[in-house]
Amino acid sequence: MDVRDYELMYIVRPTVPEDQVGAVSDRVGTVISGLGGEVAETNPWGKRRLAYPIEDHEDGYYVVSKVKMAPARTRELEDQLRISEDVIRHILVRPGE
Repeated sequence: MDVRDYELMYIVRPTVPEDQVGAVSDRVGTVISGLGGEVAETNPWGKRRLAYPIEDHEDGYYVVSKVKMAPARTRELEDQLRISEDVIRHILVRPGE
């Protein structure tokens, strides 16, 4: 099976307590593992101001992860992130593109 490197950045809702952001990251990692992928590295950036309000939120917790997974499963990952209560925005890109 073809496996590619991706970079996933997502913003966790600011109403999530700061000590629970790691648990949200773990849940995202579990979703990726469940889709046959692997989280190579996770880098929490902390709470930052958003460029524009999202769902009436002015800030959020940014997290960037390096992910290895099959291209055919990326749509499912994005669908799971879209319906997540804790993730207000995400982007999945191939590094260098």
